[in-house]
Amino acid sequence: LEPSLNVTLTNVKDLVKGQEDYFKVGKPFVAFLPTYLEGGNGVDNGDVEVLTNPLGDFLAYEHNYAHCFGVIGSGNRNFNKQFCLTARQYSERFGFPVLDEFELRGSNRDVARIAAMLLEKI
Repeated sequence: LEPSLNVTLTNVKDLVKGQEDYFKVGKPFVAFLPTYLEGGNGVDNGDVEVLTNPLGDFLAYEHNYAHCFGVIGSGNRNFNKQFCLTARQYSERFGFPVLDEFELRGSNRDVARIAAMLLEKI
């Protein structure tokens, strides 16, 4: 038998758009986080997050970050030091690890690798 997992997806962006309240998370979860920054090079400047701030607010709400066992970042390798920088910033801010990274929307290999890693960790 293939291992399986029931997944509940919460898109924090949809909570904000629908003006729904954040909620306390009571089970372990992983966060997927794209990288959107204000520009620059990610070293001297360009390390300020844009568009994904609501996820940080959701993680901080009622200490939800305590149930997050890690973050998986996406980004664009063309931006060098900025690649998955937001995921690394969240890791530092909230104290959970960066579990993996993938480029842009990811590939089938990325999906298989990340799924196997998540199944192993639970």
